[in-house]
Amino acid sequence: MIHLDSRSLSRRPCTRRGILATVSAIYDPLGFLAPAILPAKRILQNLCKLQLDWDTKVPPEYESSWNKWLQEVPYLSNFAIERCLRPAELRQSSNMQLHHFSDASDNGYGTVSYIRSESSSGTVHVSLLMAKARVAPLKKITIPRMELTAATSMVKINSVLQRELQLPIASVYYWTDSETVLKYICNSTARFQTFVQNRVALIKDGSQTSQWRHIETKANPADACSRGVTAKTLVDNKSWTTGPEFLYQSEEDWPNTTANYVTPDLSDDPEVKKKVKVNSVMTDESIKTMERLVTYFSSWYKLCRAVSWIIKIKNLLIQRVRRKNNDNSSKKNVRHEEVKGQCQTKTDITSPLTITDIREAEKAIIGYEQKKWFPEEWKLLARQQHHDQTQKVNEVIVKKSSPLYKLNPYMLDRLLRVGGRIAKATLPEETKFPIILPRKSFITDLIMHNAHEITGHGGRNFMLAHLYEKYWIIGANSLARRVIHKCVICRKQRARVCEQQMADLPQDRVTAENPPFTCVGVDYFGPFLVKRGRSVVKRYGVLFTCLTTRAIHLEKADALDTDNCINAIRRCVARRGQVRELRSDNGTNFVGSERELREEIKKWNKAKFTAEMLQRNVDWKFNPPAGSHFGGVWERQIRTVRKIMSALVKQQVLTDDSLSTLFCEIEAIVNNRPITAVQGSAGDLEPLTPSMLLLMKSSGSLPPTVSDRPDQYAKKRWKQIQYLADMFWRRWSRVCDSTSRETKME
Repeated sequence: MIHLDSRSLSRRPCTRRGILATVSAIYDPLGFLAPAILPAKRILQNLCKLQLDWDTKVPPEYESSWNKWLQEVPYLSNFAIERCLRPAELRQSSNMQLHHFSDASDNGYGTVSYIRSESSSGTVHVSLLMAKARVAPLKKITIPRMELTAATSMVKINSVLQRELQLPIASVYYWTDSETVLKYICNSTARFQTFVQNRVALIKDGSQTSQWRHIETKANPADACSRGVTAKTLVDNKSWTTGPEFLYQSEEDWPNTTANYVTPDLSDDPEVKKKVKVNSVMTDESIKTMERLVTYFSSWYKLCRAVSWIIKIKNLLIQRVRRKNNDNSSKKNVRHEEVKGQCQTKTDITSPLTITDIREAEKAIIGYEQKKWFPEEWKLLARQQHHDQTQKVNEVIVKKSSPLYKLNPYMLDRLLRVGGRIAKATLPEETKFPIILPRKSFITDLIMHNAHEITGHGGRNFMLAHLYEKYWIIGANSLARRVIHKCVICRKQRARVCEQQMADLPQDRVTAENPPFTCVGVDYFGPFLVKRGRSVVKRYGVLFTCLTTRAIHLEKADALDTDNCINAIRRCVARRGQVRELRSDNGTNFVGSERELREEIKKWNKAKFTAEMLQRNVDWKFNPPAGSHFGGVWERQIRTVRKIMSALVKQQVLTDDSLSTLFCEIEAIVNNRPITAVQGSAGDLEPLTPSMLLLMKSSGSLPPTVSDRPDQYAKKRWKQIQYLADMFWRRWSRVCDSTSRETKME
């Protein structure tokens, strides 16, 4: 009899905690009440799926189902089962069997086990041993997989029962209503998915195929464990405790359909792994073994190390074979000294590689490549070397169509080398007669990359000079360019700097209808040392450039203060006309290298500049502090002026008057430069210059006079300045004359 206190069970609250406590309070270790408890476990599983708190009241639909189950719990008090497995009349039974039943559904899966005792007179008694019911997992799986899981549980329970019963069990039977499970168990050829494969393997380890039987679903007592029943239905079902009716019959009358699944058809079963057809191609491994070894490595040094170990092991095996043959020979005394000498020089596989091993590997690899790429030449020169015992053969025996014909090749140490006429030079032998390498060989690429790395990713000539010390590669120039081009490190280091696309030019640079020097850029340059009496003082140059015509105007400033700058601007306006817009640097981004220029311009009184310029209707605009490229239009002109002054003045020290005159000469020279393209045809128009736009004629400067070299040291300063200007015009004449000669030749 089962004793249950239904009042204590119904006192708990209708929450997850209360339902779990109620289900856990039913102590049923052997699972006699498993079919009736399964519906309560289903309710608890659904509440877990909703992720409710432990003390939160369950939803109304689950509350009604729970209350209905609680109302039927008192019926379980009427559940009774006979605990005697063998009655007194069957104590001497001759046949005891275990029968396990399993089933699965969407709600869950379960098993039930019975013991069948049969006396010699034919009396049969069946008792319930154990049952188990499990809810279906939250992760949906197929019914065949759940049936297979239930069958696995039967095998596990059988091992437990046989260990604990301590009864002489004659035979064991496993019953299932799943035909798919029986097909899996009877199969011996198909390969299943991992889930099925693991469980079928466990079943076959714990049972035999002949023990498995098929039963109809209606006659399967485990159906109640998989679907769940009410407490009243379980108590009224007498077959639950006594077993199915066919167990009381003789074995010949039992259901037996296992023979239909001995050769199952599983071609359409999704649990069977699909067969993959693979097409194989037979290749000659003896030919491609060396190719696979060579192309496996991406480093010349690693390849040489690998081949060195292979050669070392080969020599060791050869020594062992020779030693074994010598031991088996009949003339042991005669061979004793030879064997002793071989043992003394035997190869030690545990010793590290040496330089000699690496060189032998290099010779083996290069010899293989030469045989592959130059087979005819290699055979001819090898035969010639065999007939001629000298090291070098001067006679060229290769065909004229051969790529090696011009190299005068010869063979030394079974390697093709370049001949030549420098045999008596005091150079290393490998430099005088380098090894020939083909152009398209993978080995050649490895050697080129190795040389490129050894030379520190240097240039092409550096790499080729290093290679020619030992190798002669056909078409090495193009190969070197390709290696450098593909080198990732070189591409990073030698990549071109990104060039930003320049913005549109400001309006004052492209407005052509205004007079010259309407929009002006100004900048300082210098200082220059000039004589004043017996002292030497500093003077500065002020450059004004027209932003439209690119003409320049030079003024001399005695200092870098605000007053001198304003005076220079006033002199420019007085001679060039009214300036409407004036642009300059902000005082911190001058390109000039003189420290004084930067520091003094920082001291400028910009407020005074603004007030003075407003009186003269001049709009002064300063460039941003970090925008040095804003002043490129006048920085380029300062460079031109400096270039001319450095070429003419050199180390001479001028006076104030001479410096002013030189500025005027340089101004005229720069304003006569062409600002349009100079054509090479005699019929083309004269190139346009800024001087034409200012003076409406080609040149406003004085023509060069006849001056001599001593005039640069004359006491009259005007002759000195004239000589400096003449130097420029002589240079210009030479360039102009050469251009004219080229024009006449056309």
